[in-house]
Amino acid sequence: MSEFLNFYLLPGIVLGSIYALGAIGITLTFGILRFANFAHGECMTLGVYFAWTIVQISGMHPLAATPFAMLLTVLVVVGVDQMFYKPLRQAPVVMLVVASFGLMLMLRSIIQYFWNVQLKSILPGIQLPYVIADVLRIAPKHIMIICGAVALMFAVHFLLQHTKIGKAMRAVADSPELARLTGIDTEKVVLATWVVGGALACAAGVFLAIDTHVETRMGFKLLLPMFAAAILGGVGRPYGALAGGLVIGIAEELSSYPWIGSEPLLNPGYKAGVAFAIMIAMLIWRPSGLFRGKVF
Repeated sequence: MSEFLNFYLLPGIVLGSIYALGAIGITLTFGILRFANFAHGECMTLGVYFAWTIVQISGMHPLAATPFAMLLTVLVVVGVDQMFYKPLRQAPVVMLVVASFGLMLMLRSIIQYFWNVQLKSILPGIQLPYVIADVLRIAPKHIMIICGAVALMFAVHFLLQHTKIGKAMRAVADSPELARLTGIDTEKVVLATWVVGGALACAAGVFLAIDTHVETRMGFKLLLPMFAAAILGGVGRPYGALAGGLVIGIAEELSSYPWIGSEPLLNPGYKAGVAFAIMIAMLIWRPSGLFRGKVF
């Protein structure tokens, strides 16, 4: 039981929390702007490098540097929207998707040019885990990640349920035409969508860097699981993205648990295939997702 909790379930919750934060941006973008933003993973990576630079310059703790990195990431994301996506608002969806692919490659090249491709650490040193009841061993960084993710999820809940702009975002996601007829400024909603998505992408990237390391392809590697989480929960449903992220993260980690015998059920190197399998199964069985989102 101790091995199951410490080496499989807890890492799955940590990974699922990161997936959930990243998937919210994807599902909001699709729900409001009606296209899949494949540059989302690179926005995560950019946010990580902003945070790493701030830590190196100021000596701040990564969590303290995260709000500043989130602000810088949001500025870049909003600028990208104004320069590249806004002129294509009325264009066919495929053009937006292709544009997002191009931006993904552009952002990755910019990151590699300014920060090079060497692995970096944002939280150096070895941290001894806390031992609870001689059973649960939890590292301080995992506590930070889970608590930070929960706090951001509550912030998203408050935004969507109790603020005017949050209610407008939900209205536009449900019916853009009806939202316009009722007087909702859709451009403000689009701006809010990019702000929320960019900020959460940055936070998810920093949490991943705290758990592992900093590298130029880290956001791209999470892109498929985040899309799988968004599809599992229901595209356009933020709460579905939260649930989908946790399910994907836990499923990936539990897939390598030795359920039968002493060998892992699935080689850890193939864990990403679990997310892909869940995504394909959901598209076949229930295209609207668990929370009845939009259907492709």
